[in-house]
Amino acid sequence: MLDPATLADAATVLQVLRDAGLRAATAESCTGGLIAAALTHVPGSSDVVDRGFVTYSNEAKAEMLGVPPGLIAEHGAVSQPVAAAMAEGAVARSLADVAVAVTGVAGPGGGSTEKPVGLVWFGLARRGQPVRTEHRVFPGDRTAVRAATVALALELLRTAA
Repeated sequence: MLDPATLADAATVLQVLRDAGLRAATAESCTGGLIAAALTHVPGSSDVVDRGFVTYSNEAKAEMLGVPPGLIAEHGAVSQPVAAAMAEGAVARSLADVAVAVTGVAGPGGGSTEKPVGLVWFGLARRGQPVRTEHRVFPGDRTAVRAATVALALELLRTAA
């Protein structure tokens, strides 16, 4: 899953954040820690990466990131408001200046008409600024969806500097 191109992207992200004097955190659901793994695979990443939250369950999102359970109940875990709350929570509960959050339906099951397999919501928070969110519907199997999610999350972190 962590192919050479992804690791090169992670190294670039780390250098951009380092040059900007920023520390980063991740809040991951559907990727299960792959974004943090890509970043920390790079030697010297400890001066940029503060921590990673793997919040696969709804309970973990609430307990670790402070996502209100009512927000999850109303919108579902895979939604714009939850992605935003995850990113905000990661910044608030860390020493990071920026955080990227991902929540999605990686498949092969779990999709619906409203939330198909491949749907991923992203949140990007920078301390003191409004949270940015966006979503994609990635094609392919579970591995492809997760790989595409990692790639876009790294790109979002790069743009946060």
